Amino acid sequence: MTETAAPTPLTQQELDVLTDKLVEQLKTVFDPEIPVDIYELGLIYKVDVSDDKHVAIDMTLTAPGCPVAGEMPGWVEDAVMELPDIKSCVVELVFDPPWDPSRMSDEAKLQLNMF
Repeated sequence: MTETAAPTPLTQQELDVLTDKLVEQLKTVFDPEIPVDIYELGLIYKVDVSDDKHVAIDMTLTAPGCPVAGEMPGWVEDAVMELPDIKSCVVELVFDPPWDPSRMSDEAKLQLNMF
């Protein structure tokens, strides 16, 4: 039985570049009821990238009864998997802490005239 070598740890530079690419992809997914991407809305709570480029994302919705609750994690996974280096992506919906507008970026607030 052969053992699989542990992946080489990502350098900080590699992680920074990959993080920028992940954010770019997350910004392609929009909440269908609000014309702002999910990243700027503050719906992404956590993104973990393992050394072997498996991605785990915790995200929430603007409301637990959101009509696209069943679909949005798949949209996020599809967007992330467009990156050629990514091996897998798992998106988990979480509702703790609950989302509120304070999580939105200034850019999102501007888009929604909330200033």
